[in-house]
Amino acid sequence: MAGDALLIAAFSGRAVAQSARRAGYVPLVADAFGDTDTREASLAVRVVAGTAANGFRTRPLLAALEDLAAASPVPPIGLVLGSGFEDKPRLVEALSARYRLIGMPAPTITSLKDPDVFFPVLDALGVAHPLTTSVVPENGDGWLSKRIGGSGGRHIRILTGAGHTRSRHYFQHRLEGERYSIGALLNADNGRFWTTRQWIAPSSKQPFRYGGAVSSPVINSEVEMELTDSARRVAAHFRLLGMVSFDFIVTEGAPQLLEVNARPGAALEVLDDDFGTQIAGHVDAFMPDKNGRAHEAIAPQQSRAAAILHADHGALVLGEVPWPEWSADRGTAGTAVPAGAPLATATAVAANAQQAESLVRARLAQLADLIYGHAKPG
Repeated sequence: MAGDALLIAAFSGRAVAQSARRAGYVPLVADAFGDTDTREASLAVRVVAGTAANGFRTRPLLAALEDLAAASPVPPIGLVLGSGFEDKPRLVEALSARYRLIGMPAPTITSLKDPDVFFPVLDALGVAHPLTTSVVPENGDGWLSKRIGGSGGRHIRILTGAGHTRSRHYFQHRLEGERYSIGALLNADNGRFWTTRQWIAPSSKQPFRYGGAVSSPVINSEVEMELTDSARRVAAHFRLLGMVSFDFIVTEGAPQLLEVNARPGAALEVLDDDFGTQIAGHVDAFMPDKNGRAHEAIAPQQSRAAAILHADHGALVLGEVPWPEWSADRGTAGTAVPAGAPLATATAVAANAQQAESLVRARLAQLADLIYGHAKPG
């Protein structure tokens, strides 16, 4: 493995590491899991203890990154942050003081996640969004509670009756509709935009848990233009660079922007190519001296889907699983997985979005049978 070394920190660093390796970088990953396919894609991996349960903490993460940097044959060119930092601006500040941050700075992340900043900006830009307030509704019927900086939908709760004030939460009117995301790759001169369709995998305790995504969905062209136009305006206002995802719900043909994540996100799995264009473009956006490494993305001829398998059949301890080639986030034998936690990922490629989604959903069931069939009770 040869090329520039790249530090990566994310709740799960596997997809970023794989994209970085395809782009010719040497990935050095700090994450919560240390899955086998993350290790295969990386020069070195450090599992940050306690992150899966409690999120990243400053000292353990800094220690892991310092250890990774010391293990690298060449000094890392910078640090890419994935999920897990949306509610930790102080940690982002601490990291940016030690490493060249290949991503948006803490003040921008804070502005995107602060409902008292973000949604008034959308109003000024004329970008539609669900009715949102930081004040608990007197009658919670029809409202959702969301944690500021939450991700993956696990933090969203349905309010019923009289609401209750919760620290660092805001409240949003509940809408029904199709979920789309605009994945963007932005630099100082231009931007490229792709549409994905997302779905949820609800459980009794987490009714809006993220389920999966598929690329190249069938969508009304006017609606898609409106989604992309809204993303452009928001990106320009906040001066966003690199990989960014804009999550919408389309209700009765009208797009409503829910949130923006200025980092490599879940769509990376279905939007990347054999050249690692997504991460290469992300690096190039923040490091113009690396310009030329990124390839121009070719319009995909097939649709890609990825879906998360959750441990909904109960807690378990992973055994020696004969992982299918279409599986990802492959945990090591002996790993304890709590009930309801992310267990693995299924992927699929097909001629169109409908076929890709159908195939990946079928593979979820196959993967569940395979993992539980080789597991020990948790």
